[in-house]
Amino acid sequence: MLSNLKTFGRSDWSSGWRAREDKLAQMTAIFESAVLREFEQGYEFWDVDGRMRKYAHVLDVLNGCRGGVELFVAKHPIFRDQEVLMNCMDCVNQAPAGQITLEPSRRFFEVLAGKVNEAAGITDRIFPRPAEVFWQFMEKVREDVIMEYTTPLFDETHERSLESYLKAVSGLYEQTVLFFRLLNPPGAEVEKEETEKKIKKMCLRIFEPHLDLYLQEELDFFVQHAESEVADWDKKLSEQDASVESFYMSSFNRQADKKDFLTSFKKVVMMPVTVLPTTFGSPFGGAPKPQAVAALSASGSTLQAPSPAGSRPQSPGLSPGIPPDRKASPLPDGREAPTDELAAKAALMTSRLEGIKSLFSIEVALNLVHAAKTSLGRAAVFISLGGQAGGEAKEQCEAIFVNLLRILGNGHIKPGFDKAVDHLSHYNPREVMDHHNKGVAPLVTFIELVNVGDLISQMIDVFYEQQLAGPKIADRNDFLDPSGLAKKKFEQMLDESVAAGLNKGIDVLMDEVEYICATTQLPTDYNPLETNLESSSSTPNNPFPNTDMGPTHTARRVVELVSSHTSMLTGSTEKTMLDVFNGEVGLRLFTAICKHLKRQRISTSGAIALISDMNLYFSYIQKLKNADLLDYFKALRELSQIYLIDARHAKEMATIIADGDRFGGIFRAEEVYEFAERRADWYVVRRDVERAMYGLECSLM
Repeated sequence: MLSNLKTFGRSDWSSGWRAREDKLAQMTAIFESAVLREFEQGYEFWDVDGRMRKYAHVLDVLNGCRGGVELFVAKHPIFRDQEVLMNCMDCVNQAPAGQITLEPSRRFFEVLAGKVNEAAGITDRIFPRPAEVFWQFMEKVREDVIMEYTTPLFDETHERSLESYLKAVSGLYEQTVLFFRLLNPPGAEVEKEETEKKIKKMCLRIFEPHLDLYLQEELDFFVQHAESEVADWDKKLSEQDASVESFYMSSFNRQADKKDFLTSFKKVVMMPVTVLPTTFGSPFGGAPKPQAVAALSASGSTLQAPSPAGSRPQSPGLSPGIPPDRKASPLPDGREAPTDELAAKAALMTSRLEGIKSLFSIEVALNLVHAAKTSLGRAAVFISLGGQAGGEAKEQCEAIFVNLLRILGNGHIKPGFDKAVDHLSHYNPREVMDHHNKGVAPLVTFIELVNVGDLISQMIDVFYEQQLAGPKIADRNDFLDPSGLAKKKFEQMLDESVAAGLNKGIDVLMDEVEYICATTQLPTDYNPLETNLESSSSTPNNPFPNTDMGPTHTARRVVELVSSHTSMLTGSTEKTMLDVFNGEVGLRLFTAICKHLKRQRISTSGAIALISDMNLYFSYIQKLKNADLLDYFKALRELSQIYLIDARHAKEMATIIADGDRFGGIFRAEEVYEFAERRADWYVVRRDVERAMYGLECSLM
């Protein structure tokens, strides 16, 4: 009745309407107070289905039950329930020092969810509109229970351990979301979207005060950890290099001490005879002069008399502080330390070249990727908040990935490749003792380094797809996406580093090829001695002896060496880069062969071996499936034919030399002429060849 009077009173415009409205409001307030007392008494006796339900409906008709809802929320026993009000510090106290355990918080939310669901059932039984009452009740729970639990824990862990703080914020957020998922709000089945919005809003209000600090700390923590990991690796490498260098050079320094002693010895020998003491116990020698003793003492060494046991004198002590029975430190591979400066530097360079493959580590990359995955996984849970907060969390996830690529690429991989290229640039095949291996050791180790870099690149691809592109954190179709740009930059850096190393590696490979050609190609390979020809079964009808028809040992070594290196890259680099590498190797090999041929003397009897070598090179180039390279080696194969022509056919030789089409435009006539000059009988055929080439035998008709 009071509610209806209030509704009708709104249309009362006659005189005295305000006084009548005030009296109605006073009467309503008195009635509401009485009903609230009855509701409260029912609350105290927990008469849910009796007085509480009855008077809640009365209040709802009267004014929407605002007073009843406030009373119900304020006096709910959950806010004084000791089973719910747990100690948040248990997460820290029950964990090892510097760590955190989220088991106590899990129990807290589990118990709280049970209590809240009980309250949800009560509101459904009491109030005519239970959903509104429930969410108002949850606002109170959020502020007085959940935030009172989380905020002190965050503050404490932030002071104690940053990693614990990061785990606490992310872990409690996940537990909070799970807590809301476990609730059974009245009317949730009907209004699912509205319920989801309210849950996000509740979570945002709980964690918004901590979100900015957390996201920044998460990024800083990862960057600091990653940089520390790379710095530790660099420090280990530096210490290892320093110890190896100290070992090699200290061996040389001991030899320097010996040299200093010999210098002092020469000074003493050059002294006047009257200054030197008698060393053979002559009665005419007398006591040694003090000047000689002083001179010997100043040199820091003492001279011993020859030992009667043998004619070879013993070496003096090189360092007075080292006991005579002390042994030199062994090398890692069991070899003895070098005894001169050149050998020490060569051994040091060999050690550095062997260590190319350890200049960056897949283990370090794995650690960084794992750390990035952990940090990104913690931060990514906040993306579900949506709106500005979710966008900030998404940006920070991308920032973690960008910093991963920056530190891993520019801080670890690129310096490793730079050092590898620097070590390769100092390689000198003439300083290497063993050339019988199939590959050039530093280039082989560099290719192993390339394989490690390729493996790391594949790891980054998988990480990007699974952790960013898959969960829609990054858009692979957005060319302005920060993580996509960083990934492309990382891949470009890797390609450039590999290309620079392979370019230097080609130089090293060709140096080795030239060294093999210069040291293993015998002069008799292409120009057999006359004694060999006489001993062979040649006949007047067959001017060519029965020599070995196969390729020479040098050609086999070169092909084996080059093919072993080109095959190493198959499957570990992109096809485009592999084609470029093979093409460059082929061109440089062509140049090296031409350079080598111009240093040889080739006879018609040795031309068969040369042709066999050129066929072997051509067969190898065919396997590279590079049509452009084939033209060069076809020209080489044709070029080798000019050495097979007998001296009696000089005019035909001149025709071949002048035929540019025969060599596919690779060699000009002048260049072919230079190769023809390497014939062993050139000075015999030169006159006839030049006369035929330059038309000196032509006559005017």
